[in-house]
Amino acid sequence: MTIKATTGVMRNARRIVVKVGSSLVTNEGRGLDEVAIGEWCRQLSILLREGREVIMVSSGAIAEGMKRLGWVTRPHEVHELQAAAAVGQMGLVQMYESKLREHGLHSAQVLLTHADLADRERYLNARTTLRTLLKLGVVPVINENDTVVNDEIKFGDNDTLGALVANLVEADVLVILTDQKGLYSADPRKNPDAAFIHEAKAGDLALEAMAGGAGSSLGRGGMLTKILAAKRAAGSGASTVIAWGREPDALLRLVGGEAIGTLLVAPTQKSQARKRWIADHLQLRGAVTVDEGAVRKLREEGKSLLPIGMTAVQGEFSRGDVIAVRDMAGLEIARGLANYASSEARLICRKPSSEFEKLLGYVAEPEMLHRDNLVLSK
Repeated sequence: MTIKATTGVMRNARRIVVKVGSSLVTNEGRGLDEVAIGEWCRQLSILLREGREVIMVSSGAIAEGMKRLGWVTRPHEVHELQAAAAVGQMGLVQMYESKLREHGLHSAQVLLTHADLADRERYLNARTTLRTLLKLGVVPVINENDTVVNDEIKFGDNDTLGALVANLVEADVLVILTDQKGLYSADPRKNPDAAFIHEAKAGDLALEAMAGGAGSSLGRGGMLTKILAAKRAAGSGASTVIAWGREPDALLRLVGGEAIGTLLVAPTQKSQARKRWIADHLQLRGAVTVDEGAVRKLREEGKSLLPIGMTAVQGEFSRGDVIAVRDMAGLEIARGLANYASSEARLICRKPSSEFEKLLGYVAEPEMLHRDNLVLSK
């Protein structure tokens, strides 16, 4: 692909995850950079007015906490890091909230841990919450919940968290704003002959060899974590841009098609990546049988599967498991991610969504299988 051919990746992006690092957010540890955060929030407001959806993954809680506590060097003790995160998170979220409010936007603080994304039900809950916030025009500001995790269960860096969030919400693009212009063939600080990489394929092993080690003393990420994050994001079809966070109007120029930073293109389109994952999922936990009307809506109209069209539930499965959809003759016509466990599915089988709360005590989603999480069998 050429730069000219792939500028459309950003221009056509409807759902964008933006990740900013500690050194940018805290102006190299001198405290929250109000001007820089204000600039990013201004650009986010313009993107929302254009009809795009945006999520901000922001580092900086520990660095801001260190400043507030008067610590010059990053501590090594987990409890001290957690204390710094707790102190710094207050200032971080207040800054984003005030700057976004200046542009008439609502924000939401979302703290995630590895356990939230490893557990099927919590994964779906986080996914549903974020998608609802985006639908409401709210900007989620996400950080790792450093106050409750230890090194064994940490994401390790917010580049990885950004990629996982991109996977979680099926973003079109992950934009990693950093203190470097992008990716070079070698460390430009040591090698004057290092060539700038304008574009490459995400997951290319040669990129990992080019990337250097860890970043600044404030954060834990380096260029290698960004390369690996791009590889992870590409698994769900999201391309990644690595760009300098202080580039004027970087986000606006990127969506305008300008070639800023390094573009790492996902080799598989978003819809194809998710459908392939579901279609290739060999371990089916159960199945539901549907009537002819539901079959027609799935096959001919591309609709989601509603419980009212289900006639029976087979097997034992949990929310988030992959299950099969079968017609009355027992033929598999589709498979997808269940929004309800088998015990709940049996209760709402043949029932309209208006009765879910009375039957279950709550309503997760109106669909048994959402069309975004469903693939038709060939």
